[in-house]
Amino acid sequence: MHAFRTRDLLVTALAPLIWGSTYLVTTEFLPAGIPFTAAFVRVLPAGLLLIALSRRAPARGEWAKTVLLGVLNIGLFQAMLFVAAYRLPGGLAATLSATQTLMVLFLTWLIGKTMPPKAAWAWAAAGVAGIALMVLSPQAAFDGLGIAAALTGAASMSLGVYLSKHWRIKLPALAFTGWQLLFGGLFILPFTLALETAPATLTAKNIGGFVYLSLFGAVFAHALFFRGITKLPPAVASSLGLLSPVCAFILGWLFLSQGIDMKSLFGFLLSLLSIFGIQRSLRAG
Repeated sequence: MHAFRTRDLLVTALAPLIWGSTYLVTTEFLPAGIPFTAAFVRVLPAGLLLIALSRRAPARGEWAKTVLLGVLNIGLFQAMLFVAAYRLPGGLAATLSATQTLMVLFLTWLIGKTMPPKAAWAWAAAGVAGIALMVLSPQAAFDGLGIAAALTGAASMSLGVYLSKHWRIKLPALAFTGWQLLFGGLFILPFTLALETAPATLTAKNIGGFVYLSLFGAVFAHALFFRGITKLPPAVASSLGLLSPVCAFILGWLFLSQGIDMKSLFGFLLSLLSIFGIQRSLRAG
C-alpha cells in the first residue's frame, strides 16, 4: 500500500505546472540558438542562492550521490530539455517527455524488483496517448537529434527521481535542491563554453525570461518537486509531470493563438484522467 497525502500531491503538482511555461518563455523571451546557455543560466545561479540560504552541505558519504543526482535531475535533463525545445515543435517534445512515468515504472521493476500494478502501466501509456492527442500535430518535424534529446532527458529525469527517493539523502529540501542545481549547472558549463557563444546583447525581455526561469522554474519549482519526491512514490511524482504539457497547451491557446479541437480536448481530458488513474492504482497496489 502506497499511502500519501492529497496535500503533498497538490503542492508537488505546482512544480510541473510552472515548468509548463518553459516552452513559451524559451521561444518567446530568450535569444535563439543557445540551449546550453539557457539551461546553465537557469540552474547555476538558482543553486548558489539556495545553498547560501540553507547553509547545509551533504554528509561525507553523500557527496557522490548528490553529484550524480544533480547530473541526472538537473544537468543532463535541463540540457536535453532545451535542445529539444529549440529543435522540436512543443507538441512532439511534450509527447516524448511524457514517457517519464513509464520509465519510472520500468525502473521500479528492473532495479526495485517490484512489479507495479498493471493498471499503473495502462494509465501511464494512456497519459502518453493523451499528450499526443492534445498537442502533437501531423505536420510535426521529426528532427532526429531533437527526438534523441527529448528521450535522453526523460530517461535521465526518470532515473534521478527513482534514485532520489530510494537513496534518501539527509538534507533539508532547500539544500538538497540547491546542491543538485549547482552540480547540474557545473555539468552544463563545459558544453556551454565549447558549443555556444553568449549573445552580444540582451534585451529587457531576454533578461526577464532568464530571471523567471531561474527563480520560478528552478528555485521554486524544483524545491517543491524534490520535497514531493520524499513524500510520494516515484511513479506518482513522475506522473505529475504530465501537468507540464497540459499547462503548456493552455498557455499556447491563451497567448500563442493555438487552436483547440475535439481531438486535443479529448487528449487534455485523458491526460488529466491518467494522472488520477496512476495515483489510484498505486494507492491500491
